[in-house]
Amino acid sequence: MQGKIVSINISDKKGVRKTPVKTAVIIENKGIEGDAHASGDWHRQVSLLAIESVRKMQALGLDVKPGDFAENITTEGIDLISLPLETRMKIGEEVLGEVTQIGKECHTRCAIYDQAGDCVMPKEGIFIRILKGGTIRVGDEIIAKLRLSPEAYG
Repeated sequence: MQGKIVSINISDKKGVRKTPVKTAVIIENKGIEGDAHASGDWHRQVSLLAIESVRKMQALGLDVKPGDFAENITTEGIDLISLPLETRMKIGEEVLGEVTQIGKECHTRCAIYDQAGDCVMPKEGIFIRILKGGTIRVGDEIIAKLRLSPEAYG
């Protein structure tokens, strides 16, 4: 399965809309440098949401854009929620991640829900841990493959 990055988003606090950036440094077993979720050894180091999900919310009349649902990477062309756990993702030229969680449980309505009126992250967002770091850029390709060794990506 193949797609691309349409937005890279960071924030210094969890549970808030993120600010788009053109490039980001991804740190192995940590996450995106400068982002609140890059706190190290846990399974939700980087979050991804499809632009198709954002557009679905826009079609409902919400004034939202990439990063508004607190996702780190907004993708296009990949059906993220169909990816099984342990799917490997090559992001850009260097970064390798592994899907660790599909969706999430929201115990309380966060700032995103309050600001946007709804949130698709709990249903359509995914989370990865970083197996290999590097730099990513808007427009970079994403290749998702099932449970392959890092060497399989070249």
